[in-house]
Amino acid sequence: MNTTNLSKEEDRIFSIDFFRGFTMFMLVGGIGGLFSKIDLSESGTVLRFLQQQLEHVPWEGLHFWDLIQPFFMFIVGIAMPFSISKRWDRGDSWMKTFKHVLLRCLFLLLIGWAISSGPTTSNFNNVMAQLSVTYLIAFLIMRKKIMWQLLISFILILISDLLYRFWPVEGFNHPFTAGQNFGSWTDLMLTGSLEHGNWVPFNAIPTSAHTIWGVIVGYILKNDWLPKKKIMVLLSVGAAGVIIGFAVSPNIPIIKHICTSSFIIVSGGWCLIGMAISYWIIDVLNIKKVPMFFAVFGMNPLFIYLMAGSFRSFFSSLVDPFIYRIFGWTGEITLIILSTLLVAAMLWYVCYFLYKRRIFIRL
Repeated sequence: MNTTNLSKEEDRIFSIDFFRGFTMFMLVGGIGGLFSKIDLSESGTVLRFLQQQLEHVPWEGLHFWDLIQPFFMFIVGIAMPFSISKRWDRGDSWMKTFKHVLLRCLFLLLIGWAISSGPTTSNFNNVMAQLSVTYLIAFLIMRKKIMWQLLISFILILISDLLYRFWPVEGFNHPFTAGQNFGSWTDLMLTGSLEHGNWVPFNAIPTSAHTIWGVIVGYILKNDWLPKKKIMVLLSVGAAGVIIGFAVSPNIPIIKHICTSSFIIVSGGWCLIGMAISYWIIDVLNIKKVPMFFAVFGMNPLFIYLMAGSFRSFFSSLVDPFIYRIFGWTGEITLIILSTLLVAAMLWYVCYFLYKRRIFIRL
């Protein structure tokens, strides 16, 4: 696998490709459901810890799996100064770029709605539908000074927090109670239902901060600072975000389902820390062979996101008869792990096949 060609082709810092690919791998690779079908109540501490971390917290708290969606919103923002600047550098006007972005966001919204909704039901909680909002907001302010971008991101978080705290509609005026908050009211108004596992479409507003912060980090990575300064800035601000987010959690609970301000800040901190570590290992220490696996997984994010479910079902039907006959003696946990990893490898090969043939499906 030629990492040089990849970096040249995408004109990106390679750690950005890795971060995006890792996030896509976690989103669609089936890793999140690795232990979901297994009763680990009497298993070892390590397996039960892994099971917990690969599931969303039921309501209040934070697991690793709760960070994947913020990672996705964040990495999209990081890529924007690279991809959109190309359009401006070749002479495209802001209005022409805006029309392109607006059309792209419309498609993302429709795709996200379609794959989450049923024949007679609607759902806007899909990551694509929410990205259509965060991407547009981040684009509209990405030419402003970093100070203004930061200010606007925190205003969005503050407005969201105030709406939850002071929304007057009876039955939906309990800010941190599942199904009885402002976000649930917006879900009911948009879709006519509250049957979405307490996830709410209004999350697109506060989580826009993740995409805005990603844009700012993209500009930082593009500038001519020394790598050490970039890493220290990302690490220090990220650590501050994690500390502040947890510090305010007794008063503002960390709840991913409704993207409380404490959740946005603490998850944003982890985004910055993750990017700093990726940049240090991959672009400073120049360790790229293993990260290349994930980078390839992110080359066609829309295609693999939409098709992963169908591919996983098909690949599982191919490999499970062999795995269960050859390794049936090893036990249920081993069988599920083997099947999941092998199917994920096959999904990766689909991405690699497209990459080698320079097939990149974009909106």
